[in-house]
Amino acid sequence: MSTDTPTPSGAPAPAATTAPADINAARRRRGLTLVAAAVVLAGLAWGGWHWFEGRHREDTDNAYVSGNVVQITPLVGGTVIEIGADDTERVRAGQTLARLDPADARVALAQAEAQLGETVREVRALFANNGALDAQVRLREADLARARAELARAEDDAARRAPLVASGAVGKEEYEHASAQLRSARSAAAAAESAVQAAREQLAASRTQTEGTSVAQHPRVQAAAAKVREAFLALQRTQLVSPVDGVVARRSVQLGQRVQAGTPLMAVVGLNQLWVDANFKENQLRDLRIGQRAEMEADLWGRKIVYHGRVVGLGAGTGAAFALLPAQNATGNWIKIVQRVPVRISLDPKELAEHPLRVGLSMNVTVDTRDQSGPQLDPSAAKDAAARTPIYAAQDAAAEAEVARVLAASLGSAAKAR
Repeated sequence: MSTDTPTPSGAPAPAATTAPADINAARRRRGLTLVAAAVVLAGLAWGGWHWFEGRHREDTDNAYVSGNVVQITPLVGGTVIEIGADDTERVRAGQTLARLDPADARVALAQAEAQLGETVREVRALFANNGALDAQVRLREADLARARAELARAEDDAARRAPLVASGAVGKEEYEHASAQLRSARSAAAAAESAVQAAREQLAASRTQTEGTSVAQHPRVQAAAAKVREAFLALQRTQLVSPVDGVVARRSVQLGQRVQAGTPLMAVVGLNQLWVDANFKENQLRDLRIGQRAEMEADLWGRKIVYHGRVVGLGAGTGAAFALLPAQNATGNWIKIVQRVPVRISLDPKELAEHPLRVGLSMNVTVDTRDQSGPQLDPSAAKDAAARTPIYAAQDAAAEAEVARVLAASLGSAAKAR
């Protein structure tokens, strides 16, 4: 039986559990209200961040460090007798990386220098022959003048005797003798004229070999000098030098190995001239412009190191367009695949020096697209070389100096004066 006692008014008393249930419901409502408020605030915060910052950012983790990987290949064949640097070693521009046996190149250079000296002396003889032929022309001209004088005397003698033959003052025999001397003088004058013409032709033919030039600039001397340059450069190229500053990688050459021209021996990577190739999706390229600022994080250092740079340029095509085996989308079943375009981003040299990177490392790239003033394609043409090294110019200068030395030794004072 129920033991509930009526209230003074006669109504039954409320259950004891009603108050705790209401308290729990109120607590749940407050909790849900707080969660909803937190979600709304988070949404507002995200919306504000996206409006003011997020919509102006494009990021990708498909980015890698790139740099110049210079292949070291010989320009001449030979046997390797020295290796000057190994993998991971830092080298300077002009430092010797390998040497080939120079014996054959030295022999070829000696032969070329001997041939140049002989050619110089032959050309000097051509110039000297011009003087002899000129003297011969003057001699023949003197003979012609003497023959013409004899002809004139013989004509005068014959002309004086001709009218005296009829009167008997001059005998017929004497007249015939004068006439014979006249014919002989004419023949001698004609022969002298022919000799002068022949001497002049010989002189003209000789001058065609030397006219308008000097001994040092003669074509035959220049051809022989080119052989000396070629042989000297071949000797210089038995010493392989680094064209740039960098670190040696992928050394494959060994001592005693016989290598041919063009064989890769090692590579030099310029770690002080690196950049980042960030591969953005094609739907991320709309707001990317040259000159925009970028922030990068390397997996090597983590988020504590942030690199800063700028967009240098956008690739001319997608990676698939330049693949060794490009996609053939017109054949078979087709599935749309979002393509990526490489975007080159520079690195701050100071930051790179403080925290070095390596070629091929992964990077996380974020580009600030707020600045839309730059172009997507650089309209200006290249004003300077993308890369340059003065190392090989020194070899060419040394070859010119060697040619000048051989010419100076082969040229005499008389030839120098010409």
